[in-house]
Amino acid sequence: MKERLGSDFPAFLASYEKPPYKGLRVNTLKLSAEKFAARAPFPLGGRVPWEENAFYLTGEKTGADPYHFAGLYYLQEPSAMAVGEMIAGCSKERVLDLCAAPGGKTTQTAAQMKGEGILLANEIVYARAKALSQNVERMGITNCAVTSASPESLAARFPAYFDLILVDAPCSGEGMFKKEPNAVPEWSEENVAMCAARQREILSRAAEMTAGGGHILYSTCTFSEEEDEWQIEDFLKRHRGFTLVREKKLYPHLVRGEGHFCALLQREEGETRRLRPFAAVRNARAESAFRGFAEDFFRTPVTGVLHTLGDGRMYLVPADMPDPGGSLLRLGVELGEFDGKVFKPAHALAMAFGDRAKRKLSLTRAESEKYLRGETLCADLADGWCAVCVEEFPLGLGKCVGGTVKNHLPKGLRKIK
Repeated sequence: MKERLGSDFPAFLASYEKPPYKGLRVNTLKLSAEKFAARAPFPLGGRVPWEENAFYLTGEKTGADPYHFAGLYYLQEPSAMAVGEMIAGCSKERVLDLCAAPGGKTTQTAAQMKGEGILLANEIVYARAKALSQNVERMGITNCAVTSASPESLAARFPAYFDLILVDAPCSGEGMFKKEPNAVPEWSEENVAMCAARQREILSRAAEMTAGGGHILYSTCTFSEEEDEWQIEDFLKRHRGFTLVREKKLYPHLVRGEGHFCALLQREEGETRRLRPFAAVRNARAESAFRGFAEDFFRTPVTGVLHTLGDGRMYLVPADMPDPGGSLLRLGVELGEFDGKVFKPAHALAMAFGDRAKRKLSLTRAESEKYLRGETLCADLADGWCAVCVEEFPLGLGKCVGGTVKNHLPKGLRKIK
């Protein structure tokens, strides 16, 4: 780094004596950045220059706030948000986030897509894919499938298919030394070489899946040239049909953020594959039960293809969603479960469509703490399922009987008392 930065090296080194920057990106699928700033319950430290919907944070424990449970924002390191402006002008009819967990770039891209198009978020490590799926659910994203598959298996299924592929590649993590202290002892020259080899293979698979005229956005949180600039140079030598559109590198002594590298690549016009939409499994009794629930619960209808699994779980699948194959964690929005007699709605239904509910229990931020702890509530509502909200933003479901609202927030999402 001293060789590379020259006279800037002392400033670079001094930046590690300062605490890491923290950021918050507003979920514009639910409200605007301006509206969030007007009601933010904790101090905001100004806008992030490269993400118009993000703010710096100066406080702590923002992840425990009811607004976070409602999916109004995503906590993300500010430099990692630089991807957003890089892909702003790219076509997003069919998008793949190839190394997606825990979901920062998936949710940022979903906000740009505004519920349109198809988004496939993949994470090869299944435990991390589960966390990714939970974040997709919390943010109320309706056009996303979540898988846990290898890049090789996806490339075999989706040749020349995606307009945009995000490759936030596993890396040596030099840019995370302040935020993640464990990254320091894990660093070695051997690890850099191993990461570079793995990134090379992942990029090759991404190239196979890029449609004619489509883009690859490659990013890392490291300063290593082997994993950044040299990786892109090597890719362009091996894939003559691609060009470099733009490259960006953020250093912690030059910006209010940690280390990040981004490169936007474009494939020349050529082959674009179209795949058949997902072949949904229909279940007349389950669908009838859901329609009965929907008529009672929703003010306005929800649209999409109904798909019922053998265990009775029902999903609302976007009309053009292909079959992702592999290990599938989420396919559109989980609506609920049909037990052979009645339909019981899922938490995901509330997070995606709760704003359309006829019956809403609107709580203050203080009152919503009781719901988040799993407590029963009282309400002057007609009997039936209701959306429980912090102000107008859904937190989950409740079922009202005689003025008492039974709490249906999943136990794994509740706050510890």
